[in-house]
Amino acid sequence: MKKLILSILLITFLFSCKKESELKHLEDRLDSLEVKDIDTLDLETAHKKSIKEIKAELTANGFETYDYIDEKTKDTILMQQYFIAFLKSGPIRSQNEEEAELSQTEHLAHLNRMYELGYADISGPFGDNGDIRGITIYNVPTLKMADSLAKSDPMVKKGNLIVEIHPWWAAKGFPLR
Repeated sequence: MKKLILSILLITFLFSCKKESELKHLEDRLDSLEVKDIDTLDLETAHKKSIKEIKAELTANGFETYDYIDEKTKDTILMQQYFIAFLKSGPIRSQNEEEAELSQTEHLAHLNRMYELGYADISGPFGDNGDIRGITIYNVPTLKMADSLAKSDPMVKKGNLIVEIHPWWAAKGFPLR
């Protein structure tokens, strides 16, 4: 009987420690977020914005949107216009190794800054050695803004890359898989 009670107490203790650890992790995560990040958390207690609220917010900020009803699920799908920047080989391709490394470091810092500021949702290189070197998907309201941000890339400024931008529609809030 003592072993049974001791086992139950041990299991209870372990589960309470795990829950306390998870709670501490969640509190640490909340403490590390800026106020602007709070509405993006997927917490049970967080208010989920309706499609209508998201659409109104995007429209007020100058984004183009449309929505439709998914025939299968009967859900309203909100589409948002994004801009894809194709980064293509530029006219200036000859650099020594040191210059190429510095250019790449500056380029990656620029892409990271675009992501951190919320202007770009994803960036990445292509896996082949073709003319199109990579893409960035800009989450901005206008082509002019996407073009300006893409052209502020140090490798574009130096002529190592050129930019070709196209409007692109995607369902708002759908994750990559």
